[in-house]
Amino acid sequence: MNALAARDARNVRLYKHDAVEVLGHEIAPGTLAEARIWFPDPWHKKRHNKRRIVQPAFVALLASRMAPGGLLHLATDWQPYAEHMLEVMEAAPDWRNALAPGQYADKPDWRIETHFERRGLKLGHGVWDLLYRQAPIK
Repeated sequence: MNALAARDARNVRLYKHDAVEVLGHEIAPGTLAEARIWFPDPWHKKRHNKRRIVQPAFVALLASRMAPGGLLHLATDWQPYAEHMLEVMEAAPDWRNALAPGQYADKPDWRIETHFERRGLKLGHGVWDLLYRQAPIK
């Protein structure tokens, strides 16, 4: 946020609210150039997996809010969640892997190292990045 303020960025909105509600009620269709979901709660217990934000319905809603070709950048330090994200995104008809089908990305230069990433690395976890573009409407 400090970097945004230093650049006097005016094309950014920050919300501390439920992402599904924000997307559904605050963001107009076709307006987002980029969305970043870095190190979301992995809900690692099997009975809680349904609470993960990266689910088919959510990525479909997000795709509807993206501008054509918009970028979705996902990152996690929890391997089972990385595999889940990849599975959901590869099955999503509105998204295309920016590298190649089924591929994870190297950490892009623009992604800062987060607290959760540092903690995961200290615990010996790997880190997985995924880059997807909103697919052209047919």
